[in-house]
Amino acid sequence: ISIPVFYNLMLLVARSCFNELQEANTIQWITLDYTSDLLYYIDTFVRTRTGFLEQGLLVKDAKILKEKYIKTRQFKLDVISIFPTDIVFIFLGIDNPEWRFNRLFRLSRLFEFFDRTETRTNFPNIFRIANLVLYIIIIIHWNGCLYFAISKVLGFGTDTWVYPDMSNAEYKRLVRQYIYCFYWSTLTLTTIGETPPPVRDVEYFFVVIDFLTGVLIFATIVGNVGAMISNMNAGRVEFQAKIDSIKQYMQFRKVTKDLEVRVVKWFDYLWTEEKSCDEKLVLKNLPDKLKAEIAINVHLETLKKVRIFQDCEAGLLIELVLKLQPQFFSPGDYICKKGDIGREMYIIKEGKLAVVADDGVTQFVVLGDGAYFGEISILGIKGSKAGNRRTANIRSVGYSDLFALSKDDLMEALTEYPDAKYALEEKGRAILMKDNLIDESLVAATDAKDLENKVNEIEMHFEVMSTKFRKLSSQYESSQRKLKQRLSNISNQVKSLRFNDDYNFAYQGFLTKDLGGNDPSDELQCIYKCAVYWSLDLFHISLQ
Repeated sequence: ISIPVFYNLMLLVARSCFNELQEANTIQWITLDYTSDLLYYIDTFVRTRTGFLEQGLLVKDAKILKEKYIKTRQFKLDVISIFPTDIVFIFLGIDNPEWRFNRLFRLSRLFEFFDRTETRTNFPNIFRIANLVLYIIIIIHWNGCLYFAISKVLGFGTDTWVYPDMSNAEYKRLVRQYIYCFYWSTLTLTTIGETPPPVRDVEYFFVVIDFLTGVLIFATIVGNVGAMISNMNAGRVEFQAKIDSIKQYMQFRKVTKDLEVRVVKWFDYLWTEEKSCDEKLVLKNLPDKLKAEIAINVHLETLKKVRIFQDCEAGLLIELVLKLQPQFFSPGDYICKKGDIGREMYIIKEGKLAVVADDGVTQFVVLGDGAYFGEISILGIKGSKAGNRRTANIRSVGYSDLFALSKDDLMEALTEYPDAKYALEEKGRAILMKDNLIDESLVAATDAKDLENKVNEIEMHFEVMSTKFRKLSSQYESSQRKLKQRLSNISNQVKSLRFNDDYNFAYQGFLTKDLGGNDPSDELQCIYKCAVYWSLDLFHISLQ
């Protein structure tokens, strides 16, 4: 859809201003015009079927999509852009393309194309510069067409500012007309000058508008171009700043010249091989899930090359991939020396490593891309004659790019995969037995030591559990005593309430008696009961 939009943007104004361009190719313009209209109608239909995200989910219901599109401002512009304004051709003639200017209301599709391309291209800076250049050409093109139209209204050759008189055959040619106007527009908008000064008020007004447009728009565009060019060199500038800071530090600390040269060569290698970016810094803006997927995509095949990991579960391999750490070594650097404690294994991603003798010169074998070493030492195989120490000297021949997997990271991952841990240890033991590097006596001694350590650990845990049990028992007894005391208090309160109720009952009975009745014994009995309950109540209160 960007093609017909761009076609209308560039050629409608040119055909409206340059009559010869329109009249000489009428049939071709009709064909292109109505082909672009057909594409406009198809695009409108496609927009009614274009899904959108709602809470992260793609909405596909055709009715909802249509209703949402109709409510947008873009729908109104799209309707205007396909309104058949060229029906006036029936009355005015077909050579009036200015009546099709409503097709420019679909210009947002062109900008949408630019935005999407800029997001997806691998060369965004180059695309941005090309895009800005295109904007400049479009502005100059439109301004040149308007200049020719104004000259046509005022009269060609009527003064020094307008387009020259057509009586000259050279200026009558269509190509010369467009090139002259384009050249005039370029000089005016870029405020270079060297064009004939305006004569009439309308000409002055048009030139002033051109100058303001050139100052505002072109200054912005040129500024953006400068910023983009600076961004293209930003990587080099930042990298050079790192080198300069390290050079200053080495000079301040009086580092030897030989070491300084090695550091500079290292930076040259990084820049030449395009390895100057920090992977962690680049990926920090991604969510953890995408980081993990990128790491798996980049490193999983490399990890599968290691013998002991070839038959491991996929989940364990993914855990290990996320723990691989890139390391770089310069020419002559030792990756490990014989007798060193093995705390990590290495996988060669790129470069060459030599297994050398103690003299550092004699080479036994050279390891290339995809090779690995140190995997046995980080497993801690029981009975290994070398223990967890390195058995060879390995140094980098040139610049080497390696992946390192530490022992701690491996053991942390294996805690969730006990079966895989056992399988890895068996594989490592088989490899050592094949090379006659297993001592059975060391295995027995290690097993006995492990058993003793486990017994000591059980005893320690038992003592801790006993202490905790005693604390819980004392807390239980204390809570029982408190509970009994609370129950006793509640019982006393219930008794007090019962005595008060009996007393009140007797006293009310006494009050309701008729003291002047025939049977004085009933009155005396009532008085007696009230006195008894009242005395009991006082006694109970005094006890409390």
